[in-house]
Amino acid sequence: MSDLIKTEPAGTDEETAVTFVPTATEQGAQPGQGPEARRSVSSWHATDLLAVAGAAVAAVALTFLLFGWVAPFDTPLGFVVVAYLLFLGTYTVLVSFDENGAAVRDRLAAVLWQSIAVLLLVVLVFVIGYALWRGHRALVHPNFYTHDMSVTGPLDPLTKGGVLHAIIGTLEQITIALAVTVPLGLACAVFLNEVPGRYARLVRTIVEAMTALPSIVAGLFIYATLILSLGMDKSGLAAGMALSLMMLPIIIRASDVVIRLVPGSLREASYALGASQWRTVLTVVLPTARSGLTTAVILGTARGIGETSPVLLTAGFTANLNGNPLKGPQVSLPLETFELVSSPQPNMIARGFGSAGLLMGLVLFLFIVARIIGGRAPGELSRSQQRRRLAASRRRDAERLRGGGVPPGARGTARSAHHRTGGPDPAVTTPSGR
Repeated sequence: MSDLIKTEPAGTDEETAVTFVPTATEQGAQPGQGPEARRSVSSWHATDLLAVAGAAVAAVALTFLLFGWVAPFDTPLGFVVVAYLLFLGTYTVLVSFDENGAAVRDRLAAVLWQSIAVLLLVVLVFVIGYALWRGHRALVHPNFYTHDMSVTGPLDPLTKGGVLHAIIGTLEQITIALAVTVPLGLACAVFLNEVPGRYARLVRTIVEAMTALPSIVAGLFIYATLILSLGMDKSGLAAGMALSLMMLPIIIRASDVVIRLVPGSLREASYALGASQWRTVLTVVLPTARSGLTTAVILGTARGIGETSPVLLTAGFTANLNGNPLKGPQVSLPLETFELVSSPQPNMIARGFGSAGLLMGLVLFLFIVARIIGGRAPGELSRSQQRRRLAASRRRDAERLRGGGVPPGARGTARSAHHRTGGPDPAVTTPSGR
């Protein structure tokens, strides 16, 4: 029961002030104990680090004992799995000595998810590092970026030949695919959000189904329609159209989700100011979702730029440089990588891994460019826009100072009003009024 303390001001008729003071039991402490100590909200403490280190050492030691003396296990993967399971169990026991059940479950879940994140990071670093390590002998030669493979054989050294033809082909094909998918994808996403109905639900269902479309099916569709039916040659244009089929559902689905996150209050404010629906979409919705839409385009680009089978079906393969995407076979970096690593010659394999590393660098470059373009907050100006805005403001200030403090537009308005009323022109009137 809370302690009741009554106080009454002396010499006054005011009501008695009543103050309730909670007891230690009501504050969460057990009877006979003081108030519960405030818990720290930091993620990690010294005891947590010691528990993790101790659990890791104990798990490795127990796994060595199990694999070396108890059970006839000898696979590396099994060693890692058993050690990880023993680590989780040992860590749970150590944390339970100092924490209650809820805190133990929280710590265990934190360690579980953070270990999964570390595992994924290690796998990513291993994949990138392995490709760069296997291809560094080709990447260090300048001719790798400036020559094609037209006069290079499997036994030629790494100082001859390069993947310039694959770089040009990749850039042209992904540019064609982006020119098709970005306007169509954004327009379809806006349609799904701004024009709801049964037709919009049907389109959304089809888009969700197309996200799982196999790449070989997209290549076969373009091969059957453009090349066999319409008589088009195998070219970079056909490959770009095949890539657009792979990228379009990704961009539509991601853009749809991003546009849904735009607050409805922004739309309502625009409508209250008299803007139409499509004016609101162009000036409010799309600028607000710009960063998310950029991410959607990046996801679609990453899906299309690494495809191999659609390019092989629609663009063929060539070792020569072809800068015309409308005619003739053209190769991309993923397809060139596949062809080079299929060779038994070490130099060709090194060129293949170098192509893979170059492809990862190209994706990283496109990602950085996209984040620079679309990474600003809604309404935030770039540095060049800020400089132009500042220069225009200074010009307006100078014009106001030369015009006696009256802006040019205001002088024109005042002059026309005086002409209509028959008064003197303010631009030629002297300060005394004569």
